[in-house]
Amino acid sequence: MHISKQKIEKIQEQILAFLYSISPKPVFTSNIAREVARDEEFIKKLLFELKRKELVTEIKKNSKGKEYIKRSRWKLSDDAYRYYKNKQNMSY
Repeated sequence: MHISKQKIEKIQEQILAFLYSISPKPVFTSNIAREVARDEEFIKKLLFELKRKELVTEIKKNSKGKEYIKRSRWKLSDDAYRYYKNKQNMSY
């Protein structure tokens, strides 16, 4: 099955909006997948794309500094957060 570039961008927008709504709290890929009702592997692929664009930050360690073996948590990058916050303030 092929998903158009436009639909992929819409899903990425949903991911960013979700991360903005809970910012600065990082969440696991599975939580993001559940929130946007998509497959976890597909969401993981999109998150790595967003990371490459420097819109999200991957966190590979837990709060005690121990590295995750197979999991990652994600949060909105600081620059992306400021951009969304400014956009939201302009729309009021």
